[in-house]
Amino acid sequence: MWIDITQTLTSDIAHWPDDTPFSFEVAVTKENSGSVNIGKITTSTHIGTHIDAPFHFDDAGATTELLDINRYIGDATVIELNEEIITRDILEHHEIRGTILLIKTRQEIDTSVFLNKVPVLSEDAVEYLALLGIELFGIDVASVDHIDSKTLDIHHKLYRNNIMIIENVVLTETDPGYYDFIALPLKIEGGDGSPVRAVVRRKENDNE
Repeated sequence: MWIDITQTLTSDIAHWPDDTPFSFEVAVTKENSGSVNIGKITTSTHIGTHIDAPFHFDDAGATTELLDINRYIGDATVIELNEEIITRDILEHHEIRGTILLIKTRQEIDTSVFLNKVPVLSEDAVEYLALLGIELFGIDVASVDHIDSKTLDIHHKLYRNNIMIIENVVLTETDPGYYDFIALPLKIEGGDGSPVRAVVRRKENDNE
């Protein structure tokens, strides 16, 4: 059975300070049109569960429509950690398989609250993930860097090591283990990121 690990987009979902909040309205009603309801969405590309395209932090980086969708489908390991800085030494204590790593740091998530402090990878942890063949890194907070970072060192370090980013996954109902994973970004020309519908499914044979 597939498990939805996506934040629900609501009128009160937290957004980055000074970023575009999410809103949805029925701009055309069936009563007015005579046939259909038509919704209108206004949002940041970095709302809720979303991927970062490299262009988000690198002017020369690939935009959303150029991303390889195969990066966002595959075998994923979920691990649970509570450290503020996630180092290589910490990661080496966990069995990590597949090309996707998702880190669970919270037991509960209030999507209306924007966290001002988040756990982050160390640079040696990024290098270790690259050695393992990880191609997509995900975490259950809004950024892979410190919230107040202007240099986004870990974003850049992941990119240099050929690792894409997914943020704000919801792992509260997902135990550590080995999973099938899908989270496809919208094909936005020139996009710097995209909301996704992310899902995982526990592998029947956890040793496969």
